[in-house]
Amino acid sequence: MNFHDTSSAPAQSGISQWPDTDALYPRFEALVKQPLRPIRRAAMTDVLNYFEQRCQGSARLAEQAKAVIPGGVQHNLAFNYPFPLAIKEARGAHMTDVDGNRYIDFLQAGGPTLLGSNHPVVLERVKGLLDECGPTTGLLHEYEVKLAELVCQVMPGVDMLRMMGSGTEAVMGAIRLARAYSGKKRVIKIGGGYHGWSDQMVYGMRLPKTGRMEAIGIPRGATAATQESLPNDLEAIRRKLKWNRLRGGTAAVIVEPFGPESGTRPVTRNFNAALRKLCDEFDTLLIFDEVVTGFRAGMGGAQGYFGVTPDLTVLGKCLTGGYPMAGAIGGRRDIMMMLVGGIGTTTKRAFVGGTLTANPLSCAAGYFALQEMRRTDAAFKAGQAGDRMRNGLEQIIERLGLPYVAYNMGSIVHLQTSGVMLLDTSSLLKLARVKNEAKERKHMMEEMGAAYSAHGVITLAGSRIYTSLADSDEVIDDALNRFEDVLKLV
Repeated sequence: MNFHDTSSAPAQSGISQWPDTDALYPRFEALVKQPLRPIRRAAMTDVLNYFEQRCQGSARLAEQAKAVIPGGVQHNLAFNYPFPLAIKEARGAHMTDVDGNRYIDFLQAGGPTLLGSNHPVVLERVKGLLDECGPTTGLLHEYEVKLAELVCQVMPGVDMLRMMGSGTEAVMGAIRLARAYSGKKRVIKIGGGYHGWSDQMVYGMRLPKTGRMEAIGIPRGATAATQESLPNDLEAIRRKLKWNRLRGGTAAVIVEPFGPESGTRPVTRNFNAALRKLCDEFDTLLIFDEVVTGFRAGMGGAQGYFGVTPDLTVLGKCLTGGYPMAGAIGGRRDIMMMLVGGIGTTTKRAFVGGTLTANPLSCAAGYFALQEMRRTDAAFKAGQAGDRMRNGLEQIIERLGLPYVAYNMGSIVHLQTSGVMLLDTSSLLKLARVKNEAKERKHMMEEMGAAYSAHGVITLAGSRIYTSLADSDEVIDDALNRFEDVLKLV
């Protein structure tokens, strides 16, 4: 049975136009070549006074956390300078901390809440599910079937779906599946991409060509078959594929289709199509990591936007609309059949598991969240908000004569001020040269994030903004005024 839906009119794309990468990369280079332009010291003192005076409840909880949680932080998203903010309420486009301070929420839980936080339609459906059967049973439930059918309908490269517990787990499973299906072991990732924290993927993470820099506690054997190549360098990828062919071949190339770190280093418009041709030429599977782009780029994901069909798709975040246990592997039927489960299965398979995967709570949340995304055309409207945000930021940057760079792929908006993620780390020598500079630039990015928060705007690490369906023109214009107030402090 073919679940791909071609009968109804397609939803509008979440991306109105792809960034001009030919214009962006020279601007990135110019940003990192000039001295830092941080917030003035006197103004930064005022920012820190906000946290000291207005966020005392958060400060107390942060101190309590340090006694029982390593570093006081469980997730990198929660780390904010000078200390994490403790949130009491999140709804739509706003969140409120335990001290009663209200913020415009452009973190949106790291991207999954495309509808805005705590969407009432999904919340009511989840409440009904909890009243009926509770969060999990360990057995089959109708919503895991409904969710799988819906994803298969809207995503071009997904014939079958297997739920997992997170994006990290889904990447682990997809790579295991690619190796089992192909009989090959080597995997090429696009350097700088974040594909979760599994042993094999903590390699070339966040900054290209950094190899095992972050692989503390990970045996060398775990990353021995992982390789990386710079984004947009198709010839370098070809050379690796050729060399690997002499040594048994390449199981898969895995890529964030917008570019590493959700497009922090954006790929060119035709990069994914060219990568698809390379994989076909070298009999290599193509894996799209759509943990962030899945449904934010539109219901068909980045693969729908680019018109490029991967062999395997990794999903997370948006899949359950912000509810937990968000992860899945999707792909071609012949490949996916190697994930057949069940005790005593004798056919060749790639083993994956997880007691709480595909639980009724997560599947119902995912099904109703995706239904609501499709009904409201959430990706398109969030993308419009992203366009408005980027356009406003560009005007502010130009008006104030700042070297910063703003660009967006629909609802994923990047605001590069320190350029720490853009440093040239393409060789060990260059990496050694920029190590101290990277620390300074990272601290500047943290200070920018703190200043945004003190002015009532929450971002991801001070450099990324996720817009949502809840971001009306009024919300965006309010936010732009606040961003301008911060950038005037430089």
